[in-house]
Amino acid sequence: MPTSQIPSSLTQAPRQNPPADNVNRRFSVAPMMDWTDRHCRYFHRLLSQHALLYTEMVTTGALIHGNRERFLRYDQAEHPLALQLGGSNPQELAECAQMAQDWGYDEVNLNVGCPSDRVQNNMIGACLMAHPQLVAECLSEMQARVSIPVTIKHRLGIDDMESLEQLRNFIEIVKGSGCSTFIIHARKAILKGLSPKQNREVPPLRYEWVHQIKTDFPELEIIINGGIQTLDQCQQHLEHLDGVMIGREAYQNPYELLSQVDCELYGNNHRILSRLEIAEAFIPYLEAQLQEGAPLYSVLKHLLGLFHGQRGGKQFRRHISENGHKSGAAIDVYREALQFVSQEHNNDRAPLNGPA
Repeated sequence: MPTSQIPSSLTQAPRQNPPADNVNRRFSVAPMMDWTDRHCRYFHRLLSQHALLYTEMVTTGALIHGNRERFLRYDQAEHPLALQLGGSNPQELAECAQMAQDWGYDEVNLNVGCPSDRVQNNMIGACLMAHPQLVAECLSEMQARVSIPVTIKHRLGIDDMESLEQLRNFIEIVKGSGCSTFIIHARKAILKGLSPKQNREVPPLRYEWVHQIKTDFPELEIIINGGIQTLDQCQQHLEHLDGVMIGREAYQNPYELLSQVDCELYGNNHRILSRLEIAEAFIPYLEAQLQEGAPLYSVLKHLLGLFHGQRGGKQFRRHISENGHKSGAAIDVYREALQFVSQEHNNDRAPLNGPA
């Protein structure tokens, strides 16, 4: 690519001493708005010790002008943990990256994939794929401010930007910032005419493009995202790529997927807790959150899929959904819901996947 296409500030020699990156991205749970809050992440950590967890996207404006603790707070058990930022002002992103480091996050990620109209209006998300020089400048400023890894999550393209060559050009420019980890959602985003939900389903998946990018840029860490539902599929992608990021499936069917990650993908044969043991292990956390004034349903909604496909699972989910919103709803609602599944799972405790 001609040097003239790269911002002058990014044409210097590569970093001689890049920040140490000890984050293992072999498997991660995608940042999802309204889903992967701190309650969800605590629950997911009960299922997997090794999966990399991400926050919801947090805008730079929310951190600089809003309630910083609300957006940055987490439980120490959530590590390894990455903060995803939304923004396009290099100085503001650098300031927020510094906040991420100060709060102890293991990674900070720039969102260049969200197709929402709301974020487009503020030059956030997927629309930034049309401005690779600006993205490179943002990442360069962020890296200059912090020593934790700075990564990017983006789409294959947007609207009429739909060729593999255009994707290569985007990555070629952005990697000039020194960023070496690219998380690629294997769909393009259609910014005009499709909702965010439709953008997760309508544009076709092109896994082969992501595999080709790894071939073209072997020095980069390439993580694939989009439509992956099983660990077998993860294994297939890991034959070609550095990591896999799972979205909705990890949220909607958490136990089936996440409880096996440590053994299947990380070679850690620790004892796997049963669904009921996970549910019971969540009780102390739930009690602590209720004491702090958290509404019951806002904490428990992330567990609705725990007994997915199991006897009593529908009743468990229905009891929480119907009663968790009520004024004064307390932990008794959860204990009552567990009664629907406890008889079915009392004999399903502590399956062994290896030495305890």
